Amino acid sequence: MLEGREVLEGREVPLGGPRAMAVSRTLPGVHRRMIGAWCFVDAYGPQRATMRVPPHPHTGLQTVSWLVAGEVLHRDSLGTLQEIRPGQLNLMTAGRGISHSEESPETVLHGVQLWVALPEASRHVEPGFEHHPTLPVLSGPGFEATVVMGTLGGVTSPATAYSPLVGAEIAVEGSCEVPVNPAFEHGLLLLDGEMTEVERGPLVYLPPGRSGVRLSGRGRVLLIGGEPFGEELVMWWNFVGRSHDEIAAFRKEWMEGETFGTVEGFDGAPLPAPILPGTRLKPRGRVR
Repeated sequence: MLEGREVLEGREVPLGGPRAMAVSRTLPGVHRRMIGAWCFVDAYGPQRATMRVPPHPHTGLQTVSWLVAGEVLHRDSLGTLQEIRPGQLNLMTAGRGISHSEESPETVLHGVQLWVALPEASRHVEPGFEHHPTLPVLSGPGFEATVVMGTLGGVTSPATAYSPLVGAEIAVEGSCEVPVNPAFEHGLLLLDGEMTEVERGPLVYLPPGRSGVRLSGRGRVLLIGGEPFGEELVMWWNFVGRSHDEIAAFRKEWMEGETFGTVEGFDGAPLPAPILPGTRLKPRGRVR
């Protein structure tokens, strides 16, 4: 068993509206809101479903789309039209503001959608989009790790990152020890197969201080991690900001058709923003 581990149970959430496919959200959780700069983890499938997420806005974050099975078409307000398939990375940097949609035909869908919070120095960058059809691999006895974001064991992804972090899909065959940065906290999510240290469903949190993660079994696990994020955030709907007033301004700009541009080609209306809560949103740190 992994020493110091903390099990973060997920909750079922509809993706893109009440009639949409269900996902399991493990971050932000009741007590732990972040792992490094990773502030949002949705896992879905495998299930036969149609993904249809209408145009919606983002600020202050990067979206990381990773598939185990299926295909998803991304559109955004920069004019991007990009399909993603298993083993490929779609990375969208919202920065000061962007909007996008995601959709798929009816198929077997299995994957994760993650957000990375941008630090203060970078959160107002120009929006951008990257598609990486191939990614570098770290191999070791009993494992092969595709490095999606950041650096793992000296192997670095070409994807743009704004803080020290890691994201990797690790295929395990037998027993292994995957090298990790001892300054990072980490999370493990079982994607398929069976492993002794990680059960299907929850996200397993590991505190800083270890130079390797021991895994045993046969399957694939998602590893995320990074230096503990020192800034307080306000996360509400699809926005990451720093204050209630800033979030309220983002909402107003979206509803009035400002700042976030237009997603061309999606057959349907954009998502309206929900009503703000009656109490003021408070900035919070990585742990509640």
